[in-house]
Amino acid sequence: MESSSSTGAVGGRREATRQKLYEAAVTLIAEQGFSATTVDEIAERAGVAKGTVYYNFASKSVLFEELLRHGVELLTASLREAAERTARDGGSKVDALDAMIRAGLVFIDRYPAFTQLYVAELWRTNRAWQSTLMVVRQQAVAVVEDVLREGMASGELSDEIDVPLTAAALVGMVLVAALDWQSFQPERSLDDVHSALSRLLQGRVSGGR
Repeated sequence: MESSSSTGAVGGRREATRQKLYEAAVTLIAEQGFSATTVDEIAERAGVAKGTVYYNFASKSVLFEELLRHGVELLTASLREAAERTARDGGSKVDALDAMIRAGLVFIDRYPAFTQLYVAELWRTNRAWQSTLMVVRQQAVAVVEDVLREGMASGELSDEIDVPLTAAALVGMVLVAALDWQSFQPERSLDDVHSALSRLLQGRVSGGR
């Protein structure tokens, strides 16, 4: 039987390999589309043998489905951590939403190719991974919904807020604004974009002037 240390080392190497494959796949698919991207290209970009791709993922479709799941889970974790950190620091629920906006922008700035793919796939209806995409999308939106509900319960936010729609709108605002920033206004800093969205949040959600 393998020792726990050797088992952990093997697991760590496999996770590192999978991360290389994720990064290679998302970059290639963003550049040339899913159909045009081959497993050979993914393996070459990741610096691994073709068999390594199939060892980790049954097919290119499975790899892409897992890529979507992995990326959105990272985003969800970033949003949740931002909200929890704000709560620990004694911030308000609007402060938490603002921190989540920044966390979303930081994530998108770090993973722009993934964000482009994610937004594009949300509009497609004929993909094998559509149900998975809907599930992981709801995980990210649910984090925002929780903060909105807590704010309504405490009286900080209006009880007239449509929680599901408002949460989806806030996530969508960050995604679209960030992609517009990177595509058409790259000279603007992350702080500048966050400031603009923060003012929008303060006016539209909290009702402040």
